[in-house]
Amino acid sequence: MNLRLVVISTPIGFIGSGRGGGVELTLVSIIAGLLELGNEVTLVTSEGSILPSSCNRAQVITVSGTDQESWQHQDANAPMRIPLNAILPKLLDKALNIGKDYDAIINLSYDWLPLWVTPYVDTKIFHLISMGGVSNIMIDIINKLSKTNHNRLAFHTYSQASDYKLADKAIVLGNGFNMKNYNFQLGTKGPLGWAGRISPEKGLEDAAEVASSMGDKLLVWGFVEDKEYASKIEASVAPGTIQWRGFLSTKDFQKELGSCRAFINTPKWNEAFGNVVIEAMACGVPVIAYNRGGPGELVKPGFTGWLVPPDDIEKLKIAVSKVDQIDRTNCREWAIKTSSQKEFAGRILSWVVSGIADEKI
Repeated sequence: MNLRLVVISTPIGFIGSGRGGGVELTLVSIIAGLLELGNEVTLVTSEGSILPSSCNRAQVITVSGTDQESWQHQDANAPMRIPLNAILPKLLDKALNIGKDYDAIINLSYDWLPLWVTPYVDTKIFHLISMGGVSNIMIDIINKLSKTNHNRLAFHTYSQASDYKLADKAIVLGNGFNMKNYNFQLGTKGPLGWAGRISPEKGLEDAAEVASSMGDKLLVWGFVEDKEYASKIEASVAPGTIQWRGFLSTKDFQKELGSCRAFINTPKWNEAFGNVVIEAMACGVPVIAYNRGGPGELVKPGFTGWLVPPDDIEKLKIAVSKVDQIDRTNCREWAIKTSSQKEFAGRILSWVVSGIADEKI
């Protein structure tokens, strides 16, 4: 069944800025995958957004305004705030106006307003939740929507969904990637790698300590969200340990990532999924990760890498030292098996089709 769908982007920044974190990559995968399956897609996003050629057949509508502040940077009890000239209500307004002629809206904005409005509009809005429960007001609205429209909510992992008190079993869809964008590399003598937004909840300091204590270089990719935090980490380890690589396109990122002998993932919060974990595996790179949040469901110990207790730096070092026991082909094959773009888009489509059908009964 082919559908006409509207996708609402993140209100944190334009696509390509890196400010939206993993949501940017997820959005591209969803659009490209849905198009590949024969669906019609219109994206409502921030002005300045750039999509890859795989999304060329999507119609793009842009709006300008003030970005929302991400919930992970606010106190757990912070209220909902909508700034003057806010982009969030503009994204929602555009989507609702055109959505009347579409089958459904898929919302990737992790924010209160789209969730709250869902039961009050005729247009069917489906929400792919991109974060764990870092905000009490967000936890509350998701729990409430689960009671009235449970089938409109989906999550990336069970670990993420466990942060919420849902009315029924969580709908878990994983994530997806265009594996053609990631080249397998067999080499095992390269540096260590780490990627993500450079922000405290991502735990870069632990990976840096491991690399420094082992006399290794650590390649670091990502948007520097907190410059003071980044400077403190660099000053805390041996000079030359951290090699800042910046926020790169997937083409350039995967080329450098694939040269690593191991990828370290050190989240300090309940990571919803962990896109970079699958990206590393797609390049054949074994992953050493804290058994916390999404990465705990993605890494298969002894097969695609190793899981260690959260915040246990000594266990991280031990795991890195035995990474040569992992067959890199396992990593590539596991990534393709579990997280292809087409399969992910198929799960998205089945979720929406099922949700529409349930509400017609």
